[in-house]
Order: sequence, then C-alpha cells, then structure tokens
Amino acid sequence: MSKVTSKLQVTISKAVAERHRIVPGSEVFFESAGREIRVRVGSAALELSPDERLRLFDEATARQVARDAERGQDTSPEGRGWTRDELYGRALPR
Repeated sequence: MSKVTSKLQVTISKAVAERHRIVPGSEVFFESAGREIRVRVGSAALELSPDERLRLFDEATARQVARDAERGQDTSPEGRGWTRDELYGRALPR
C-alpha cells in the first residue's frame, strides 16, 4: 500500500514497476473509473511481445473468473440464458 505525499505523489512498489516495465521518466496516466482510479502506463514504456500480452490476458481472465466465482455469478452460457452464437445470430434484416 502506498500513501499520497503532501505534493500528491504516490510511490509505485518495485515489484509492480518491474512487472510493468515502469522506469524513471515513464509516463503514467490516472483514469477515473467510477469509484476507482486506474493507472495506465504510457505505450512507450510498455511494449510487450504478443506472448507476454497473451500471458497477461490469460492471468486477467483467470482473476475475473475467480472474482465471479466468489460472488456466486455463473457466467457460463447456460447461466446467462444465451450463447454468443445466439447473440450474433440475431442480425437485423437488411
């Protein structure tokens, strides 16, 4: 956990900085997202290989599945009441 200084500065932990390749001079953007603030690293500092991007995507997906399971949410097609094929099969007539 970080604390905000009197100059409204926040320290990023070394582990997080290394994982996201944040170095002195990297641009970070703070984005309001409802009751949360997202920190986004500028594209110049975060150039990932396709394999690394896929690994991060898979990790994020696993975290979301775990959160849904904790909340008791069923995100399977059966639990939603519709499937992706049904959704896209409902194209509007031309």
